Amino acid sequence: MRGGEKTLHPRIKQNGTASTNTLRDRIQRRCSLTRTDVSAVLDALSQVMGEELADGRRVHLDGIGYFHPTLTTTEPVTEDTKRKNTKVKLKAITFRADQALKNEVGKIKAKCLEGNFHSDKITNEEIDRRLTRYFTTHAFMRRKDFQALCGLLVSTANHHLRRLCSEGKLKNAALPKQPIYVPVNGYYADNKEITE
Repeated sequence: MRGGEKTLHPRIKQNGTASTNTLRDRIQRRCSLTRTDVSAVLDALSQVMGEELADGRRVHLDGIGYFHPTLTTTEPVTEDTKRKNTKVKLKAITFRADQALKNEVGKIKAKCLEGNFHSDKITNEEIDRRLTRYFTTHAFMRRKDFQALCGLLVSTANHHLRRLCSEGKLKNAALPKQPIYVPVNGYYADNKEITE
């Protein structure tokens, strides 16, 4: 920042999600396949790609890009670690787009948007105070509830939720990919009487 002038950085403003049904319908309109055929092809593609990636191969789809698996360990591994191969798990599937796909996206349309696209500055103590008030009238909390309560973006909200769980203040009472957070006994509120 020179002379007090704030530097701006481009950021994508997400515009929803294109579902499999949307893509299937749009593909079907562009070819002679039926909707059922397109669904079958997409299912088969997912299965075959999974098999190839599981064998450690990159998968290249012409005009789309390259997919390859990346790994991590479930615990620190050293030369002396016994059964090293049992400590390895899939971390992610990494994607690198082909130029043809980038060309399909085309020229980026950019405009300056009003508003703040950063998380609010909030202390851990203030988060605790807000959660205490929240859990006096609610039995559980979703990530988007936490975001709204604290004025946070998704990544910052997830960071704080992981911290609160590791500190033993919140726990996930549902699925890992669809978490529903509830307070651990002794924190925030006694929710036994709340049925919401």
